[in-house]
Amino acid sequence: MTGGAQSIGSPDEQSRPPRPSATLMITRDGRDGVEVLLGNRSESMPSFPGYWAFPGGGVSRVDVAASDSLGISTQHCAILREVVEELGLAPMDGRLVSVDNNFRAMVVEDKSNWFPLALDGDIPCDTSGIRIISMRTTPPFSPVRFENTFLHIHSSNHDDVSLVGQTEFDDARWMRPSDWIGAWQNNAIKIAPPVVTLLMEVDRCLNLVNQNMEMVAEDLETRMPARRSILFAHGVEVVPVKTATLPPANHTNCYLIGDPEGEFILVDPAFRDRKGMSSVVEAVERHNGVLIAVFYTHDHPDHLADDVLLKEAFNVPIWSASESSDRVLKDGEVLELGNQKWTVLHTPGHHPDHLCLVSDCGIVAGDMVAGIGTILIRPGEGEMNTYIKQLERLLDLDPHLIFPAHGPVIPLPGKTLEHYIRHRSIRHDKVLAAVQAGYSDLEKISQIAYSDTPGAHPRLAANQTLAHLQSHEKDGNLRKEGEGWFPE
Repeated sequence: MTGGAQSIGSPDEQSRPPRPSATLMITRDGRDGVEVLLGNRSESMPSFPGYWAFPGGGVSRVDVAASDSLGISTQHCAILREVVEELGLAPMDGRLVSVDNNFRAMVVEDKSNWFPLALDGDIPCDTSGIRIISMRTTPPFSPVRFENTFLHIHSSNHDDVSLVGQTEFDDARWMRPSDWIGAWQNNAIKIAPPVVTLLMEVDRCLNLVNQNMEMVAEDLETRMPARRSILFAHGVEVVPVKTATLPPANHTNCYLIGDPEGEFILVDPAFRDRKGMSSVVEAVERHNGVLIAVFYTHDHPDHLADDVLLKEAFNVPIWSASESSDRVLKDGEVLELGNQKWTVLHTPGHHPDHLCLVSDCGIVAGDMVAGIGTILIRPGEGEMNTYIKQLERLLDLDPHLIFPAHGPVIPLPGKTLEHYIRHRSIRHDKVLAAVQAGYSDLEKISQIAYSDTPGAHPRLAANQTLAHLQSHEKDGNLRKEGEGWFPE
């Protein structure tokens, strides 16, 4: 067990197997070339809030039941239903046409209404123009995983999209793949990682066949490209590495940070065996740039590679805040990585030597925050008050995204950081209040501090309570006498 991201709940939690899902890439012939439709997901959505993405969703019981009767796959059923709900469209004769508003409202109200309406022909469900062009499975660092089928439909023109009556998309736009990619590279928008890589592949192929989307779709369908790069942002690629941490945070994110065609660094390559090493080596070899260093955010075991395997894989220096590093990094240093600049932030609290990296695209946050689980502060090593102050420092930066060491990218950094600060500050105050109320025993103080979290693991809760107590002791609020805690 390490001091990184862990679950305060039961350590027996396990990730569920991926559930099937489907998304639809919709293209048309625009004035200046092929255009792709993406929708901007509402910030209230649990998955990828604020991101631009293809319409689609998980395969439901409705879709399974409809599959045999309609003679099409469950993935096709799912995407036909989702497109009705989200865009007010349905496929007919190779293009998407508007669905009657009353029928669409019935599907939005209850997805099970789609099946009888499709069966009766009230909603078109002609799949003849729809191809399967790719398959991707959500990486293992995510709490909810999908085995997603990417489908595609192209026409010279489709009926207009209607966003009335649904809650998933705030906006929908047509743009050329190159324009979507350009806006993403400039951090003007956020695009879901698998959508980015597929857009890149489509854009590359369109330039080879004079913007003939039908040829591109046929090629994608035939060879089913499976680009494995997970791009959280321009110049931020992630490779999840299995580590000996408690579920659900049982992977550490290794990042390739820097210019995609210039110099880059490897952040927290935490592999301890050859399988983990191979996945990182493959990512480095696939990268078009030059690896110049390994960067450690801090020296907890779930962030460090095995020394022997690391030297075998990469002959590059080690950068960190530790005096034993080849290059000792300080707060405020700027790392020029090709055309990108990343500033080093010294962010103690979780660990005395903890470092973050910040650029226009966001913050490589190490163990300051997590995309899954929670961050633990080790008593005697971390310092709770300092940790909270460093969270406030990160909040003041107003980052575009946060790239954590554990879990998926954090899409709404401000909300996440505010939650962390509020949550830890309230717990900090509850610990002090419990002692001031006359409780001196660690176990009892912990029970009071975590009274709002009845499922908390007692040992981990006591461990974090001790970190709060030590921080209060340092600030002169409390004193320890023997095994008890008392107000000053």
